[in-house]
Amino acid sequence: MAADVPVWHHQTCPPPEPHYPETSMFYAVLKTIHLLSVIVWIGGMVFAQFFLRPAVATLAPPERVRLMHAVMGRFLNAVLVAAGLILGSGIWMIGRIARQTAQSGLKFNMPLEWMAMAVLGLVMMVILGHIRFALYKRLTRAVADAVWPAAGAALASIRTWVMVNLGIGVVIVAVTVLGASS
Repeated sequence: MAADVPVWHHQTCPPPEPHYPETSMFYAVLKTIHLLSVIVWIGGMVFAQFFLRPAVATLAPPERVRLMHAVMGRFLNAVLVAAGLILGSGIWMIGRIARQTAQSGLKFNMPLEWMAMAVLGLVMMVILGHIRFALYKRLTRAVADAVWPAAGAALASIRTWVMVNLGIGVVIVAVTVLGASS
């Protein structure tokens, strides 16, 4: 790489660019979709772990497991959509900033907080895939066969991995917010 190419290091805003209202609006819409999808995912995990699960603990095991199965199915389908929106909008926004930086004659170095957000977000998506396509499938079989101990074990595994994902999600938000404020 040429030594005479200036390097842009992200602080709180992208590099100077020509103002194109239609692309600025599109960027704002994508960022809004990105943030709302993150809110759905993280907020849903908080709701399920700290509000729904304790509330259904008073139900008999078959009713509790059936209810959690129904709720988890809807939630996981919504989160799959949210994760797709997060991934697509995130890739587009990073690509746009990288392209604009290059067009400005600067070298783009992805900020550390963006790198952390991207890598940890991908880890969360892998965990989501495991929850949805392995553990939830196990739960579905146990509910269909009315094998409540197996269903309870599947729910416990789901709960553990949801807590891992929730922890990672909170770290991403903290790193991103704190990084943007420095």
